Amino acid sequence: MDPVDLSQVTLKETGLDVTLADGSVAYFNYYWLRDNCATSFDMETRERVFDIFHEEQGPKPESAMVRDGALEVLWHGDCHRSVYSLDWLAMYSRGEKRHDPAALPRKAWFSDHYPKMARFSQPALKADPQLVARWAEALLVDGVAIVEDMPDTNEGLTETVRLLGHVRPTYWGEYFDVYTHIKPTNLAYTAKALEMHTDVPAEDLAPGVQFLHCRANSVQGGDNLFLDGVAVANEFKRLYPEDFKLLAETEIPFYSEHDDRDVRSRQRVIELDEFGEVSGLTISQHMADVFDLPQTVLDRYYPAFCRFGRMLKDPKFVMRFNIRAGECIVFDNHRIVHGRDAYVATSGERFLRGTYCDRGELRSTYRTLVSQRRFKSAA
Repeated sequence: MDPVDLSQVTLKETGLDVTLADGSVAYFNYYWLRDNCATSFDMETRERVFDIFHEEQGPKPESAMVRDGALEVLWHGDCHRSVYSLDWLAMYSRGEKRHDPAALPRKAWFSDHYPKMARFSQPALKADPQLVARWAEALLVDGVAIVEDMPDTNEGLTETVRLLGHVRPTYWGEYFDVYTHIKPTNLAYTAKALEMHTDVPAEDLAPGVQFLHCRANSVQGGDNLFLDGVAVANEFKRLYPEDFKLLAETEIPFYSEHDDRDVRSRQRVIELDEFGEVSGLTISQHMADVFDLPQTVLDRYYPAFCRFGRMLKDPKFVMRFNIRAGECIVFDNHRIVHGRDAYVATSGERFLRGTYCDRGELRSTYRTLVSQRRFKSAA
């Protein structure tokens, strides 16, 4: 056992200084130290059980020392003893956010991406969690991937979603079927061309990950159109920085109104993450409500909005392909903008079944598969 070293700790009014393993000195607040004692967490539920609100006078140490590579604190009053590894303290010494293995850099792609798109076999994904990790990584980095060898069943789609998370209902229900409806309530349910869009923008928080399982596709036409919203928005920012700022800061209304619903939201066309980088888009001409902004604002907004919309049609960004029966294209609904060419409804059969899960579940699944977590299994 290493000797006790009192010189490595200096007690102050609201916190203490401690010398870390690399020789640097770091300051830690007493509230923070007491709140994050190992005993503050239940090892079975992995939830915090210590209630810092009960500390009416504020925690104060009776004594503190470094021994065996750890800071030991004896707290005044209840004489509770806390032990903190110096290596663990070092991770929080600079006030930086905890490392997130799912915060992977996005890789922008263009119209030539189809042959490079990540592809995975559904039976192989079901059998190999590490393959699921690679699939999740492709969705985090590229925003899109294809799952092949899908069973021709409703259950096959559900099984695929559950590899990443849970089915996320929308006002369409848990699933939606894309084919030519006699009385369509959405342009997707016709044989007409479908403009470039993201799904369900009228909800306050649109679902994050979309699954489109092709069960049959023998019609003439109907090419799928996909593009990377990150690539387009980054180019838009380079060419038109003031327009970019306007679309990233101004909320516009979206709606979905029918006999049994009146759903409304306000969204920014260009979404930015916490670092100011483009994380996605919200765009849908057929679900855009009447822009209820001041008319003088629209003097600037509409030209920027239309300029961006035209860029979404630029062939250098749009990936064209025709999804095949037995394939499921999975993509980030807040990043990937998609559409469809018109097709001849009488020329064959076209049937796609779709659903969603959330982005947070995708990131959670990836973290659990690739990283060592803070709590060891109680088992």
